[in-house]
Formats: sequence, C-alpha cells, structure tokens
Amino acid sequence: MPCSNPLVYWITGLPAAGKTTLAGALADALNQAGGRACVLDGDELRKGLCSDLGLSAADRAENIRRAGEVARLMARNGLTVVCAFVSPFEADRQRVRALFAPGEFHEVHLSTSVEECARRDPKGLYARARAGLITGLTGLDGTYEVPRAPESQYDTQAIAVAAMVQQLLAARTPQS
Repeated sequence: MPCSNPLVYWITGLPAAGKTTLAGALADALNQAGGRACVLDGDELRKGLCSDLGLSAADRAENIRRAGEVARLMARNGLTVVCAFVSPFEADRQRVRALFAPGEFHEVHLSTSVEECARRDPKGLYARARAGLITGLTGLDGTYEVPRAPESQYDTQAIAVAAMVQQLLAARTPQS
C-alpha cells in the first residue's frame, strides 16, 4: 500500500493537456491500491463552487485559492486529493503549495504543446479562440507561467497515461 505522502497532487497545464485524464487514472490507481483518493477538477468546480468567477486574473486567482482550500480540507480528512487545474499563474500555485507541509504537495506539470492541445480540443476552446469568439485562452492569448520546479513533468504526447501513473505511484512508495 502506498505511503501517505504527498496528500495532494496538483496537475497543471494548458487546456486539453490531459489533466483530467491523468487525474482520473491516478485516483483510480490509488483507490485500487487501497488508498482513499478523489479528484478535484477545475471544470467541475467552475460549475458550482466557483460558478460566480470569470476568467480575469483576479477571478483565476480566487478560483485557485478556493480549490486549494477545498484540497486542504479533504487532505486533512485523510484523502489523497488529485487536483486538475490549468492554474496558469506561478504565484497562485505557490500559495496553494504553502497550505501544505513539505512532502504533502506534489506538483505535476503537463508540458504538452499548445499545438497538440489545440489538436485535441475536446471543448472546442482553441477553435473558438482562433475564430475570435473567445479571448484570453491560456496558451494562446492568455498567459501560462510554466512551473519553475514541479516534482514531476510529462509531455503527454511522449508518455502514456499508464506510465505517468506508474511513475507517480513509484514516487510515493517508500524506498528501503
């Protein structure tokens, strides 16, 4: 059975980088290994808890602040929380990291190229942005600050989800 730390995985990357896919697979693997894991997904929070927020820098910061507080509460109650958020600003990610003790927060950066994300485009965001229907899309005309020192980094074009999950689980396992 995996050890208890880190309690929070924070998966960040451009829209359509594979955050939700990796989060679901990782939570499933943790639960199958006997853990208690759940996914906290940015799209889902925007439908409820954060439905009052837009996409301004201030609203994005507040979205991540709320998500971090929810993750902290869940982790405090014994869950491993797998978070999937674009979280485009380094300062916001660092504020969330500061909520946790060393070893309890594992930042995972999906470095998938904007071209690949646009090719996947499951929500049609890139197509709408390129057509001028939306502005401020992270990675196109909206800022994404690449994490300075994530614990893990993957290009989802170069590695399969199962391999990422294996590597993340291996990083949790205490070494003898």
